[in-house]
Amino acid sequence: MKYPSFREFHKNEREPSTEGEEVPLDTKATKAATVTPEEQIEVAYQAVRSALRADLLERIGQNTPSFFEQLIVDLLVTMGYGGSRKNAASQLGQSGDGGVDGVINEDRLGLDRVYVQAKRYTKGTSVGRPEVQAFVGSLVGLGATKGVFVTTSTFSNQAREFVQHLSQRVILLDGQILADLMIEHGVGVRTSRAIEFKRLDEDFFSEDD
Repeated sequence: MKYPSFREFHKNEREPSTEGEEVPLDTKATKAATVTPEEQIEVAYQAVRSALRADLLERIGQNTPSFFEQLIVDLLVTMGYGGSRKNAASQLGQSGDGGVDGVINEDRLGLDRVYVQAKRYTKGTSVGRPEVQAFVGSLVGLGATKGVFVTTSTFSNQAREFVQHLSQRVILLDGQILADLMIEHGVGVRTSRAIEFKRLDEDFFSEDD
């Protein structure tokens, strides 16, 4: 509607025809004209979030494997796992077991442990069932019941189906979920601008006794 030519088109299309019938608008034009400001903001927010997600994964791919390992530590600790960053860092990456990159406490008291596998894969490369199966095999060998497999790419359908029927609890975190968790918990991101919306306070204007 900010273009004069479209406003003129909109006006002409809304005027009745010679038979007194209104000419229907194009579907897209109708939708654009009825979108609320809140809906426009939501669309813009999702677009910004999608771009930020892509930027995060790109920067992770540009950094070293050790940086990626530390990123996982920071994220898990921020989410409440592993106790302090020092303790978590001393465990993750030190396991040395095949198929397992590290182990981190599930809680601050260390009552249970979560084994972690972290793989940086290039975009378009999917983690398949063999890689996940090898990780699960390592969990069995360690007598572990919980594991998290993190990748910057995606998991194949076969890999996802495989973990659904295990006695162990194995969580697959792909690049999109990883980036969303980083955004949600403020890891690798910062707030650049906050917008506050005000609404009418109906209680304030109510004169009921």
